[in-house]
Amino acid sequence: MTSPAFDQDVPAPLVELLDSQFSRAELARRLGAGVLDIDDSHLKIGLHGPLREFLSRPSKEFRARLVACSWQIAGGTGAVPQRLASLVELLHAGSLIVDDIEDASLERRGRPALHLVHGLPVALNAGNWLYFLAFDLIEQLGLGPHVELGLYRWLSRTLARCHEGQALDLTARMGQLAQREVSALVDTCTRLKTGALMGLSAVVPAVAAGAPARVVGALHDFGEQLGVGLQMLDDLGGLVNEARCHKGHEDLMHGRPTWPWAWLASQLGVTDYARLQRLARQVESRDLHPELLAKEMRVHLGAGSSRFAEAHLAAAHERLLEDLPNPHGLQDLARELRRLLGSYV
Repeated sequence: MTSPAFDQDVPAPLVELLDSQFSRAELARRLGAGVLDIDDSHLKIGLHGPLREFLSRPSKEFRARLVACSWQIAGGTGAVPQRLASLVELLHAGSLIVDDIEDASLERRGRPALHLVHGLPVALNAGNWLYFLAFDLIEQLGLGPHVELGLYRWLSRTLARCHEGQALDLTARMGQLAQREVSALVDTCTRLKTGALMGLSAVVPAVAAGAPARVVGALHDFGEQLGVGLQMLDDLGGLVNEARCHKGHEDLMHGRPTWPWAWLASQLGVTDYARLQRLARQVESRDLHPELLAKEMRVHLGAGSSRFAEAHLAAAHERLLEDLPNPHGLQDLARELRRLLGSYV
């Protein structure tokens, strides 16, 4: 299971921020003055170069826009600090690089996965480094010890949840999992991965703005449910959108827990679901083309299968309105959601 990706140009500030972390002065600050005596081509080849190429790839950057909207809703003064938006995007990018290695993915954001271009050791190290860069960016914001501690706790908690979700994603196989377990496992896996990162995107600006616990909690819950809804659309897109069938086929070949499986496990009788699982095992063993399984799943799902995701997202938005009636910034958030959903249609 991977997080959704848009097809827009990455804002220059994200790449510029990465570049600034490899200036001679910044390297000396972090690594000590002795680094100035080392040929900087080593870090360019092993870290800066691969990440710069990856961060320059087309990406939707919705998390950064969610940060800006949440900053307004939480009562932040002025424009949202750029580093707040950047740190969640960097965490997301790091998770994608590592996920691609663990999932044996071939492509990311329209180009070969980073480990196929630069080798597994370099890609793994670079992806992990982005996690720690996010922590360093918090210190660079200069928000004060109490706020820093709160942000550190949210980041560490989120990263732990993402790894727990990935453990489920890597070990559960739809051809083997009992029908009664599927819905709960898919939901849990999604909340721990996509949901956790999207929830962090909504929480970070609220904590930085000094919002009360009620606002922080409401924004976190909304962000998490937003992440779940978007993963629903992404999983479904791989199954029903011809332009994204390679992603859906990859999910089926690896037996990944996706939302179409969760919906079918809840809807189908034992006999029909058992037939899908038999086909799934054949696909996983490479004895059957994944499109044959995908076709049967589409038949069972029927037309309008996006209704599940749309209903989930509508409920999440309504809950936010109930928790935070009429705060400044909700109109901007609603506009971003409409634009986001339009990208999946």
